[in-house]
Amino acid sequence: MADIKFEIIRTLGVLSEGTKGWQREINLISWNDRKPKVDIRDWAPEHEKMGKGITLNKKELLLLKELLNGMDLESLVIE
Repeated sequence: MADIKFEIIRTLGVLSEGTKGWQREINLISWNDRKPKVDIRDWAPEHEKMGKGITLNKKELLLLKELLNGMDLESLVIE
């Protein structure tokens, strides 16, 4: 499998941190020298390893924001 090149353009925030120091982060990332996308995934300290995640382009991010703003979060049964 070919190496995946990435550059974290900007850290947008940290959502949580696990017991082993891994953090679930929201970042603006350029993958393989392509246009940056918003990325949500778990990262090891110093970003030497990463977990599975999701990347969103601007259109998808705006739709996600709209969907979240329209949700009744108080009625959801989640942790």
